[in-house]
Amino acid sequence: MNEQLEVKELDNVVIHFSGDSGDGMQLAGNIFSTVSATVGNGISTFPDYPADIRAPQGSLTGVSGFQVRIGSGRVLTPGDKCDVLVAMNAAALKMQYHYCKPQATIIIDTDSFGPRDLQKAEFKSDDYLGEMGIDPDRVVACPITKMVKDCLADTGMDNKSILKCRNMFALGLVSWLFNRDLELINNFLREKFRKKPAIAEANIKVVEAGYNYGNNVHASVPNTYRIETKVKVPGRYMDITGNKATAYGLMAAAEKAGLRLFLGSYPITPATDILHELAKHKSMGVTTVQCEDEIAGCASAIGAAFAGALAATSTSGPGICLKSEALNLAVIDELPLVVVDVQRGGPSTGLPTKSEQTDLLQVLYGRNGESPMPVIAATSPTDCFDAAYHACKIALEHMTPVVLLTDAFIANGSSAWRLPDINDLPEIHPHYATEEQKYKYSPYKRDPETLVRYWAIPGQEGYTHILGGLEKDGETGAISTDPENHDLMDHLRWDKVARIPVPDLEVLGDKDDADLLIVGFGSTYGHLYSAMEELRAAGHKIALAQFKYINHCRRTLPKCSASTRKW
Repeated sequence: MNEQLEVKELDNVVIHFSGDSGDGMQLAGNIFSTVSATVGNGISTFPDYPADIRAPQGSLTGVSGFQVRIGSGRVLTPGDKCDVLVAMNAAALKMQYHYCKPQATIIIDTDSFGPRDLQKAEFKSDDYLGEMGIDPDRVVACPITKMVKDCLADTGMDNKSILKCRNMFALGLVSWLFNRDLELINNFLREKFRKKPAIAEANIKVVEAGYNYGNNVHASVPNTYRIETKVKVPGRYMDITGNKATAYGLMAAAEKAGLRLFLGSYPITPATDILHELAKHKSMGVTTVQCEDEIAGCASAIGAAFAGALAATSTSGPGICLKSEALNLAVIDELPLVVVDVQRGGPSTGLPTKSEQTDLLQVLYGRNGESPMPVIAATSPTDCFDAAYHACKIALEHMTPVVLLTDAFIANGSSAWRLPDINDLPEIHPHYATEEQKYKYSPYKRDPETLVRYWAIPGQEGYTHILGGLEKDGETGAISTDPENHDLMDHLRWDKVARIPVPDLEVLGDKDDADLLIVGFGSTYGHLYSAMEELRAAGHKIALAQFKYINHCRRTLPKCSASTRKW
């Protein structure tokens, strides 16, 4: 039989793991993604989980999914519809089947399709395949639960622990289908469960059982598939989520600038993983504080910036609302602060586990008074590293708070990332007060070209100064309610942000003779670029302009003389 098995080579394929929110679909998908990235495949992932803390088991609202697209080259999106669907129960099949391609392979755990399971999933009869119009020849009907119990019967594990390994059987079966190296999966599991080696070995045993099952019953799946890597750039790769890439970008910037990194944050979906990741890295000079509320998280970061740290705060849309007063304090004090907004659906609590790009106007204009702030929108999970790094560079070199916009799609999604050499990253030079200013330092003394004020750290002899939320005199730093001074300071803050140099916007595609220009910002890049390429392949003249650096301050302003403080 093995000689008759045909191996087909594909450019890309989409796999969707789905089951109850406790079935471990996110872990199975993450392992498959990591292994694929390790062998050089391009990947893009999309985790999809319910907002309920714990939806009823087997219910339609409790279905959790993880979609991954792997390709021989660059992969920009997780795909629309899948080639392979893993449905661990009836509800998963009911909810996810409409995301399947017409000829998709469907893997189901038949032990989770009993009368009670079908009732919870709102099937009307026992013929669930016929009810949904699914060709049985496309279905790999596998008693996963029973086989996992048999596989681990001699381990002494309790029934609950055994059932938690069902996801590994599905992973093993999919790994056989796509010729994944089991040794890479085994190494991943041993590292993940290094403090619980018995659990690691049990999971490895189940993965191998799933792999062997696929090999033994391949008559029901007549093909396996290979995704070759066409372009291999030497380097060390990892599968990285946008949130982890953001955390790494902040750490890299702090290292490059020679500063400690401080994150003041309050847990909120989908931004919390940034706090979790940074909390692991005290040895890298990272300080994290989980505060009692959103404004405290932002205010603590402002205090750290005043004290000379690279300061950041992370949140989502509802948290930006609550931080707005403190953000204005950072604006008027002109302190370097990076504000990470991992956008989600709103309004109010809205859709906490779903993605939207709905905070743009809020981060641009959602503060009282004239309150300019640069905004950077990351375009992909891996771009979150570069976007976070450059947000820190702008904040430190131009003494301003900077908003970094990501969203749930790229924050929880992942891509294959080639680890950079920190020596290749752009230099970061914080705008410190000069030796010549000692004993005559004023907090709003500015560089005449950039209008950036000079940063003095508390405790430095000869640089005593006061900052605060009240407007200050541009010359002396003393509190001022003079309207002309306030007008001057407003314009200085606006013009300083407007003078921040950013890369020119690159237009892609048929930029010289396009009939249609597609315009987007941030995480829509992969989808828009893919749409453009499909249209161009069909003979249309299309171009794409994707905004990453978003600056609402560029307007016609009179020239300011820093020496005379006149316009």
